[in-house]
Amino acid sequence: MPIVAVLFAAVLFAGAPRYGYHRDELYFLAAGRHLSWGYPDQPPLTPLIAKAMAAIDPDSLFILRLPAVLAATLVVVCAGLMAREFGGGRGAQALAAVAVASAAVVMGTGHVLSTAVFDLAAWSVVSLMVLKLIRGAPDEADRLAEAGPIRRKAWWLSGPRWWLVIGLAIGVGLQNKLLLIFPVLALLVSMLVFGPRKLFATKFFPMAIGIAVLLWLPYLVWQTRNGWPQWEMSRAIAGGSSGTSDSPIMFVLLQFGLIGPLLVPLWAFGLWRLARDSRYRAFAVAYALLFLLFAATGGKAYYLGGMYPIMLAAGAVPFAAWLGQRRIRWAAVSFVVALNVISSAVLFLPVLPISMLKDSTVLGINYDAGETIGWPEFTREVGEARARLGGDVAILTANYGEAGAIERFGGPYHLPKPHSGHNSYWWWGPPNDTATAVLTVGLNRDYLTRFFADIQPAGRIDNTRDIDNDEQGAPLFICRNLRAPWSELWPAAKHLG
Repeated sequence: MPIVAVLFAAVLFAGAPRYGYHRDELYFLAAGRHLSWGYPDQPPLTPLIAKAMAAIDPDSLFILRLPAVLAATLVVVCAGLMAREFGGGRGAQALAAVAVASAAVVMGTGHVLSTAVFDLAAWSVVSLMVLKLIRGAPDEADRLAEAGPIRRKAWWLSGPRWWLVIGLAIGVGLQNKLLLIFPVLALLVSMLVFGPRKLFATKFFPMAIGIAVLLWLPYLVWQTRNGWPQWEMSRAIAGGSSGTSDSPIMFVLLQFGLIGPLLVPLWAFGLWRLARDSRYRAFAVAYALLFLLFAATGGKAYYLGGMYPIMLAAGAVPFAAWLGQRRIRWAAVSFVVALNVISSAVLFLPVLPISMLKDSTVLGINYDAGETIGWPEFTREVGEARARLGGDVAILTANYGEAGAIERFGGPYHLPKPHSGHNSYWWWGPPNDTATAVLTVGLNRDYLTRFFADIQPAGRIDNTRDIDNDEQGAPLFICRNLRAPWSELWPAAKHLG
């Protein structure tokens, strides 16, 4: 299993510098320059990590993505350890680790700095710790206490004290992404109803709650003071405002692609095994509850991604036992897993040359691939359009990716700080009223008439690679004659999504 984790990390490290920044990474870098206890769309952990990585080397994609690689590798390691908690030997642990390492959702989120990969890691740690609690029968403490001082020391990280690790993981996870609260509550309710309820009969359970709430509290205070924009953000995503929003039908269908179609039988078998065993049934019930919740509320397909490592681990143990010493069977399974690895890597890692992307199926399946291409060219075109104007020209963009790219690559073109009504950029304020004109990026004319009386076209964005992404063909306008001071107009510019 360690070999699997090392190889997986090596593959992600090799691909880290390829293509370019994702729009979310540009946004996290910008948010890191405006550190706060909260943002309208997320807690502060990922922007803080982005700021820390930029402090090491502000121009290195490899350094920026290093924490994501480590978090994804942690998910792989946890999968192997979960198989061990289910009673699996080395073969089962390796199978579980390889299955998770080959998963599209783990590869994809591990390639870029994102809240999603840290969410996966936090939930994997929580799942592993709960399994340890379930396996740690009440008499384990007595056995360890009787085993002498060396074994007694190990008790500090065994038995009900695993609750403390769970509380820490949940608290840190909630400072990364609010989404974690849903699987936590789903599993908690499922365990209270279906058991094992005896795990809660310890002082360490309320202590874990206290740790999690204490770590989460600064973000909750920020949200309260700012009117809970996170809920407005969630409604916008449910309404389809995100580039990766899914319809209910697509949400269901994409569950078969999160791990890879070839491994659906393995995690489905694991889900069946969890449902049949009273000790682990709560995980199966939690998966069902989350599936129904996210499908009904417009959740994204990857919201369920954290549940699959434990199902793969649960399925890997009896499956590895069935494989036994049969080399032919192991060879067949290895071939299937290898196909899953290759397909996931080609679709969700920067394997193909950029010149081949526009004629491939990658962009149709992996929306995020296109969002990592063309930002330097985008910024150059914005810079050239502004240079033609002269004078004090402000920049207003349609989304945070465009604004983040201008901040990151705008130095050689002497571009000013950009503004946007999108998410946190709205909180960071409007352009200055003294600007002689405003160059807008990606905003349509009908929208701009609410703010300006004079709107003239200034071209369109072309990434020069014919890559179909959100910025390709985006309009540029030169806008003058502001209808009112920005202090009056800026509230209408706010949009979350």
